[in-house]
Amino acid sequence: MSLLPAPVSTSVRTDAAPEPLAAPAPEPASASAPGAGTGPTPAELLAFVRETAADRALVASLPLDPEGRTWVRLAGPGGSEAWLIGWPPGTGTGWHDHGGSHGAFATAAGALREDSLAARLPTEGWRTLELAEGVDRTRQVAAGEGRAFGRHHVHEVRNESAGTHAVSVHAYYPPLPLMRRYSRTDQVLRLEQVERPEEWQ
Repeated sequence: MSLLPAPVSTSVRTDAAPEPLAAPAPEPASASAPGAGTGPTPAELLAFVRETAADRALVASLPLDPEGRTWVRLAGPGGSEAWLIGWPPGTGTGWHDHGGSHGAFATAAGALREDSLAARLPTEGWRTLELAEGVDRTRQVAAGEGRAFGRHHVHEVRNESAGTHAVSVHAYYPPLPLMRRYSRTDQVLRLEQVERPEEWQ
């Protein structure tokens, strides 16, 4: 059985709407969360996004906008949520978390830069947080490369190219119930907004 997705929506979105990137994930199988361990693992989502990113026809079918990001929702494996996203030069997500989901993304064309925090942040009860020194991580994710992440991942992703679009595939489990967006000044992270699925679908 192929892991390649079929588009489930042909609508194209731009930066006028938020970019879909995440959601609450189940606790580990040993935890008491209902339905724990029932969806695809981060490794399975990574395999899916890598295979999907290699589908040249699917990647070429995404309309690209010179001004803003575009995206089409895909059918993800095992009840996950998946997206094909186009990134014009200079665009990015800003800092955000995944509301508790684990997930993966792979670059299909161009290259993306990911800045992330190697620290588990509390998810509730704060609006401003001072980050410890040494928690920042940076990686370049070139075409054909991907990465998986856990449910406490906080990052920003951007296309730093001056003239080349990037295209990527993202998948999350479970589907996105919310995303938290942050601003950052030096080592201070501030919660700015909580977005719900109806704001990006």
